[in-house]
Amino acid sequence: MSEQLKDTESTTGASDESSVDVAIIGAGPVGMALALALAAGPQRVLLLDSRARAAWSGDPRALALAHGSRQLLEHLGAWNTAAATAIESIHVSQRGGFGRTLIDAREYGIAALGYVMRYRDLAATLDASIDAHSTATQRLYSRTVLGITTDSEAAEITLAEPAAAAGNTAAPRRIRARLVVHAEGTPASDPAVRVYDYRQHAIVAEVRPVPGHQHRAWERFTPNGPLALLPLAEDYSLVFTVAPEEAARLLDLDEEAFLAALRAQFGSRLDFVASSPRASFPLALRVREQLVDPRQVWIGNAAQSLHPVSGQGFNLGLRDAWALAAALLANASGDAGDAATLDSYARARRLDRKGSIAFTDGIVRVFGNDLAPLRIARGLGLLALDVLPPLRHFVARRMIWGARAWP
Repeated sequence: MSEQLKDTESTTGASDESSVDVAIIGAGPVGMALALALAAGPQRVLLLDSRARAAWSGDPRALALAHGSRQLLEHLGAWNTAAATAIESIHVSQRGGFGRTLIDAREYGIAALGYVMRYRDLAATLDASIDAHSTATQRLYSRTVLGITTDSEAAEITLAEPAAAAGNTAAPRRIRARLVVHAEGTPASDPAVRVYDYRQHAIVAEVRPVPGHQHRAWERFTPNGPLALLPLAEDYSLVFTVAPEEAARLLDLDEEAFLAALRAQFGSRLDFVASSPRASFPLALRVREQLVDPRQVWIGNAAQSLHPVSGQGFNLGLRDAWALAAALLANASGDAGDAATLDSYARARRLDRKGSIAFTDGIVRVFGNDLAPLRIARGLGLLALDVLPPLRHFVARRMIWGARAWP
């Protein structure tokens, strides 16, 4: 095809050809990490997004990054030390029941079990790193994908031109790619995606603790669902899981009443003196059973969207990007959409993916039931983690490194 990508404000890179090796749909952290990882190879990469560049600049979310994710981001030249707050220990307990465990980074010879970073800070670092280390990567923003068709040699992406730039009469743009990578985020209604509604909402905010957090995270299981406090700068990033009707009530409270409701979950363990504005969103498990189709592959939240308990979602998505880049860089055929390469990638991701999904989903289901026998069983489980180091290490290492820690 002779059509050119001619948008100087939204496209960067040395080549403007409309035929590329890898088209990544979704310029969030996972998509950008993949583009960075591919910079070491010969593939011509195009990064596409329906949003404007830096649309994430006002995103209030925080991400929990495992120590293993820090290692991957450092390798990509995209680790922002100044924006990261270390998690040196994690206190796990249940409200209304006995048992607790403490996981400490010192047991594993590392400075931190993980880190907390604002989504916008990580995205900004990855964005700048692409400019610095992946200058051949083309970018195209504010473009909506209208459809994708495939043949034996490539996939063809049909894009809508932005009305503001081209007028309503602009013809759709078509781009050929040997491989299309879907990294655009949580899938909506798609028959290929299995959905389990947890019938929970997560309330997110930043809260100020007194005294300071001392780099300790808290995972507190309550009758309504898990409550996580993750150290972020001087505050805690809060993820408070509750029933939908309770979420609406908590959002309507004034700041002091909300902090009182939060204090009630911890008793005398913690106190809070301030809260940022709150937001909430529904929680569901969404899993695409088939990761690859001819000339297409799904990674990150486009492949699986997890409950935020234990903070595994982004870490799993980053490992998806890393593994896919490794598979593409090792492919000697020169065809980024080679079916054998994609099938090998899907098989290689099976253990990490299924293990992370089962781990997260299992925690939600087991700790989300307040029946007395289960509360006792949970307490015994937490006690076992506390007094049996091998069992605690088994859980901790998989939180830190994912499948890299198996068996």
